[in-house]
Amino acid sequence: MNQELIRLVDGLARDKNINRDVILDDLEAAMLSALRKANPDSGDDGIEVAIDRQSGDITASVDGEEMSVRALGRIAAQTAKQVIIQRIRDAERGSIYEEHLEMRGQIVTGKAVRWEGGSLVVELGRTEALMPRSEQIPGETHRVDERLRAMVLDVKEHPSQVKIILSRTHPDFIRALFDLEVPEVAEGIIEIKALAREAGYRTKVAVNSLDAKVDAVGACVGVRGSRIKNIVEELGGEKIDIVRWNESSKTLIANSLRPAEVSEIALCFELGRATVVVTEDQLSLAIGKRGQNVRLGARLTGWDIDILTPVEFNSGLDVLEKALRKIDGIDTTVVDQIIAMGMVNVLDVEEVGAEPLISSEQGLGLDEALAKSIVITCAEEARRVAAEKEKEKQAAAEAAEAAETAEVQAVEETAEAGEEAAEEPAEAGEEVAEEPAEAAEEPAEAAEEPAEAAEEPSDGDETESTVSDENDDKNQ
Repeated sequence: MNQELIRLVDGLARDKNINRDVILDDLEAAMLSALRKANPDSGDDGIEVAIDRQSGDITASVDGEEMSVRALGRIAAQTAKQVIIQRIRDAERGSIYEEHLEMRGQIVTGKAVRWEGGSLVVELGRTEALMPRSEQIPGETHRVDERLRAMVLDVKEHPSQVKIILSRTHPDFIRALFDLEVPEVAEGIIEIKALAREAGYRTKVAVNSLDAKVDAVGACVGVRGSRIKNIVEELGGEKIDIVRWNESSKTLIANSLRPAEVSEIALCFELGRATVVVTEDQLSLAIGKRGQNVRLGARLTGWDIDILTPVEFNSGLDVLEKALRKIDGIDTTVVDQIIAMGMVNVLDVEEVGAEPLISSEQGLGLDEALAKSIVITCAEEARRVAAEKEKEKQAAAEAAEAAETAEVQAVEETAEAGEEAAEEPAEAGEEVAEEPAEAAEEPAEAAEEPAEAAEEPSDGDETESTVSDENDDKNQ
């Protein structure tokens, strides 16, 4: 019997992932509670229960007198059962919490069991996890009983349960997939230095190799793209751009905007802004569909990236130089130094302010009055340029409106001309129809005249008949 108890405890500990001694402690506490229930007159200190950890022998005493737990009544036994169940549930909940707390950021595989509103409940062995709609990849659908992989995003312990949150949209899900698919990443030979993601659409991953003999990009892509292909398939076709990491911000920014080719980059550290110049034929590639490429590049590099064409870039430089030339004490050297600080238009100078121009450590070390004059002049020029652009915008809008009005009028005139042209054949048709009608009336009148002529001989016959009757009377 005692050995059977030990086997039951060992099996329960293995199935519930609970420490064996914890279960034995819970059994002792349950028996102690049952003895107190059966012996309400005894004090708490007078009741003792112990279970031998090796043999499973149970010893119990009340006020120093040994008792058999088998002699407990039904009510006491029921109390012991409830205590054991509650203690084991608490222990299991604690075990689940500790186990999954260590798994945060790791990928787990589970089975979809049901939907609760927009959230998907996933079975993870002896517990269930929740994947909210916000953590599901847009456009991706899951079916009940489907096997899926997700990352453990968060683990929270509640009084009645452990709440495990899964995610397939978090950027670290991509990082975990690279750990699984690329051995060099898992071994630490290749580092994922930065990662930017728009779940379901596109991801940029900046990688660096700690071993000069290992190509970071080639290792992540794999032979004929086998490794990256597995990751893309897991993400339902989401595009993955592997970017080569570089300590130089300019080089990293240029790499992050690929496949677009960059002509020039100006960095303004005071604003955290990178002005990137690309040719007209590379503009759409650099910006990407709905600005996706430049947006992800900015997140990956940590710079606010502004894309300009050479015409726009040179135009801003010309306006800045003309504005600075108006100020006494400004020569070509100062202009070049301001541009070298990444301020490539008057708006940049206005945003930066006078302090960086005055500072001698990182700035130009200019006189305070001169620095303030530069900022004021650039601010006025910026307002002037903005006003001109607003006028051009209004003029363009008015021209477009006038062109639209003219087009509408032309359409209306064309429609009116078409209606008039349609009415003329109709009138001509009516006239032609009237002429045959009149011609038809003339034969009818001509037909009436012979009819009248035919009636005249009938009157002559009556005269002849009368004369004949008079002659007959005379003969008689």
